[in-house]
Amino acid sequence: MKKKILIIGQKGFISRNLIESFKKKKLNFSSLSFKNFINKSYLYNEEFDYIINCSSNKDYIKNRYQPQNDNDLLIAKKIKKSKTKLVMLSSRKVYKAKFNIKESHKKNPSCGYSRNKLQSEISIKKILQNKFLILRISNIIGAESNNKKKLHKTFSDIFFETIKLGLIYKNGDIYKDFISIKKFCEITHALIKKNSYGVFNVSIGKKIYTDKVIKWLNFYNNKKVKFINMKSTFNNESFTLNNDKLMKTIKIKNSINDLRKDCLIISKNFFT
Repeated sequence: MKKKILIIGQKGFISRNLIESFKKKKLNFSSLSFKNFINKSYLYNEEFDYIINCSSNKDYIKNRYQPQNDNDLLIAKKIKKSKTKLVMLSSRKVYKAKFNIKESHKKNPSCGYSRNKLQSEISIKKILQNKFLILRISNIIGAESNNKKKLHKTFSDIFFETIKLGLIYKNGDIYKDFISIKKFCEITHALIKKNSYGVFNVSIGKKIYTDKVIKWLNFYNNKKVKFINMKSTFNNESFTLNNDKLMKTIKIKNSINDLRKDCLIISKNFFT
């Protein structure tokens, strides 16, 4: 029997891609805004096996943690008496470690956004017991036509923003652990299909030098660009996640070559 899924948030990059992906798979899902969900007078959540929260409060992203700005917490409080599981989109930045980071590694977020994410995790675990699925996401690759309004920008956001100016910032020393938006959607569905709960790192689990990803994303760009070499910030920016728990759970294809193919498709769609 297909799981019944609700996506909260309809306008964001991740939510729009999840909606498109789930439509193609003909999954049993629906979507609505955070405001509409919270304002429902009846227990809307009881109709769903999973709720994926893609919404976020701008004050949550920009400012110190306040419970009233935490959409995940507010959703958790509303569904706590139901059997519905909440999918929370967290961040790899909650960790202290930088390399081969496992879910059990020490948490020590270094910025306000990641501190807020960790607090959200703690709060929903307490409220929902085992009715949660927390995804600590590495670095999502995807292209948006307009990302200027985004408050929390990714590596690919910065790439596509600066490429419009004919610039590419690069540093051959830095590597990250990426995941394409297409693969992220596939992984999310696979975890739900397995009735998963708990905490999962969502990544490829391999180090990928940023210059290589830039080459893939710029592949179909026929315009002349200026390359600007950035000073090394290797110790601050490079990281890899350990995704053993994820891959043992869902057993799907998730390789660097898959990322390369997805990046080339993203490049083609953006530049042609």
